Amino acid sequence: MKLCAAAGICSQAKSMPSLAPLLLLLCVWASVDASWGPGVRYTPDWDSLDSRPLPAWFDEAKFGIFLHWGVFSVPGFRSEWFWWHWQGEHDAAYLAFMKQNYPPGFTYPEFAPQFRAEFFDPERWTELFEAAGAKYVVLTTKHHEGFTNWGSPVSWNWNSVDTGPHRDLVGDLGAALRKRNLRYGLYHSLLEWFHPLYLADKKAGFKTQDFVRSKTLPELYDLVQRYKPDLIWSDGEWEAPDSYWNSTDFLAWLYNRSPVKDTVVVNDRWGAGCACKHGGYYNCEDKYTPGKLPEHKWEKCTSVDTHSWGYRRDMRLSELLDLPTIIRDLVQTVSLGGNYLLNVGPTAEGTIPVVFEERLRGVGAWLRVNGDAIYSSRPWHVQSENSTVPIWYTSRDSLVYAIFFQWPAENKLELTTPKTSPATNVTMLGSPKPLKWTPLGVTGLSVLLPPPGPPSPTAPPAWTVRLQGVA
Repeated sequence: MKLCAAAGICSQAKSMPSLAPLLLLLCVWASVDASWGPGVRYTPDWDSLDSRPLPAWFDEAKFGIFLHWGVFSVPGFRSEWFWWHWQGEHDAAYLAFMKQNYPPGFTYPEFAPQFRAEFFDPERWTELFEAAGAKYVVLTTKHHEGFTNWGSPVSWNWNSVDTGPHRDLVGDLGAALRKRNLRYGLYHSLLEWFHPLYLADKKAGFKTQDFVRSKTLPELYDLVQRYKPDLIWSDGEWEAPDSYWNSTDFLAWLYNRSPVKDTVVVNDRWGAGCACKHGGYYNCEDKYTPGKLPEHKWEKCTSVDTHSWGYRRDMRLSELLDLPTIIRDLVQTVSLGGNYLLNVGPTAEGTIPVVFEERLRGVGAWLRVNGDAIYSSRPWHVQSENSTVPIWYTSRDSLVYAIFFQWPAENKLELTTPKTSPATNVTMLGSPKPLKWTPLGVTGLSVLLPPPGPPSPTAPPAWTVRLQGVA
């Protein structure tokens, strides 16, 4: 089928709502078929797809914000996996919560009308994300519960346009982000816990693909064509192989023919066994922290709330990451060549809890001083050392940055790895005044730091020394 035919079918899908799911599915097939023409660079196999260079913007960005938002934000109890723990596992705590707070027979879909997002202000959100120093933002378009935060044509009455907010949350946030030149990522779960077609495919040992053809793929194509994302953060892949999800066909289309073919970035969650092996950059697992410098570009996703990705009404301050921990995690991730994706869970009303806002603005304040050591940086030939205090290194062009979290005794910072030269110059980010230093030997130097200010709750969680003319 030719490209013009694919375009015609897609156009009909928009103009004929009653037939939209079928037409959109035909549009998917036509688009995929149309991709195997002249100029194809990537074929639907992992050897070819894995050879695609990662668009440079992702490695340069370093810091992003993750948003888990959906119907699960309404009960706001324990986890965004609320529906599964309640009716999939029959967890006692969730059963007790429902018995104590909701009438008998209450069903999970009845939470949807309460997901109103009445205070959702995308301009206010994006101001916060920009102030936090984030360069990209990833929003959940659909979590494992199946509720879509846009008007998916194959999720009738289980989406944010038909019920709840009655608005296109994905589109509204995307428009606001692009006004501030922030990259936009879309999280999408391949599976849906309780969708009848998925359960039927699962019962058949994933030898049938009715769910993929009528739900997963049409939604992925719709998201790409409608919102033109910079990043697709795939999830919910682990129960079935990539051949069930038709992942390689979709990615070949994405890389060859999609409207974002030259700029889009994807992760590694495209089927059981793909994580840390196939895809664009690697997530490997939630909160992944490698012990040494990986050979492949990676991203650490973690959450301010250590117990949940979604909003919890029962969260406690002691369960949240404090600012020093976040900055240390960010620095260590970037030093090891990774990106840092920090999650916060908005409320069902559409607000970002003040404690999360405080953490994000704190990250931004630190990055405004120390961002030169983070953005567009590269791992140095040594990532860390532990002399007077623990040091983590990054580099950019000919500059080397030494980041430390503890002020050294007598204001003397010893760096044992850098090799100095007559041209060596040392400064601290935030102050242009050169710092005095003396060589330690063949390698290394001792830097005399300015006296620190008095102890204060607003003291920086980390400092950065910039080294010029070292090897």
